[in-house]
Amino acid sequence: MEIRHLKLIKAIVEEGSITKAIDKLHLTQSALSHQLKEAEYQLGTAIFLRVNKKLVLTKAGEKVYNVANEILTKLAETETQIKQMVFGESGEIRISTECFSSYHWLPSVLKQFHLLYPNVELKIVAEATHIPLQKLLENTIDIAIVSDTIKDSHIKYTELFQDEMVMVVSENHAWADKKYVVAEDFINEHLIIHSLPLETVTIHQFLLAPAKVNPKKITPMPLTEASLEMVKADMGVMSMAKWALQPHLKNNPIKAVKIGKSGLKRKHFIATRAKENYPDYFHHFISFLQNEINLQWNIQ
Repeated sequence: MEIRHLKLIKAIVEEGSITKAIDKLHLTQSALSHQLKEAEYQLGTAIFLRVNKKLVLTKAGEKVYNVANEILTKLAETETQIKQMVFGESGEIRISTECFSSYHWLPSVLKQFHLLYPNVELKIVAEATHIPLQKLLENTIDIAIVSDTIKDSHIKYTELFQDEMVMVVSENHAWADKKYVVAEDFINEHLIIHSLPLETVTIHQFLLAPAKVNPKKITPMPLTEASLEMVKADMGVMSMAKWALQPHLKNNPIKAVKIGKSGLKRKHFIATRAKENYPDYFHHFISFLQNEINLQWNIQ
């Protein structure tokens, strides 16, 4: 007997009729009847009896059906295991970040990882942006990429990369020729930020709040492109990651100004649930992120 004979017997029993078995196996009625006769010929006995227009298993048929279940299940498991050996593990990773600027580099990195692990589905959960640690603890996401950490024994942080924040100003702005700016320089400025609350904004956290300085005006502007247009028109100043600003400096009347004499550096972390036993492909993903960003992207 062949595998196709076992699949045929299993389909007839589980579908309950020849017609439904034909549909499931994509066979014609004559092909099904021929295969069934082949199977019975190989066994040397009948597999089904026709009782009140229904096919009922014989004693020999029951034995074959039980063995068919065992063999076909084992085959399916083996195929899955071999696919995992060839293509890697299968599963899902749900990711979010604390700011939309990370989505400039994240999708291309995810694409590269998917080429190595095609059976691992990577999902960006955009609705968790700005509150990724909360969503991580709620099990809405599996990995959060953050720079603003909180002390919590349920969260584990793995350093991802470090970048530098700079101020973006018009080439006509008073800061344009400054080597760097300090907190007091913001007193009479219009600061454009991505979103509220102000406490989550890097420039406020690490420069303005410690110096107890409040800019003259603060405007939330979710769209980076719109914020840059305001800066070009000399209608305000904004902070950006230096690596994210680089493409915008070409052919635009804007300049990058250092924040503080030593610069304002910011560390980014991969946050995961500390007590969770993640599958191996999670650890592979974290290592991949670190290598891809630090070595190939060189975000510093």
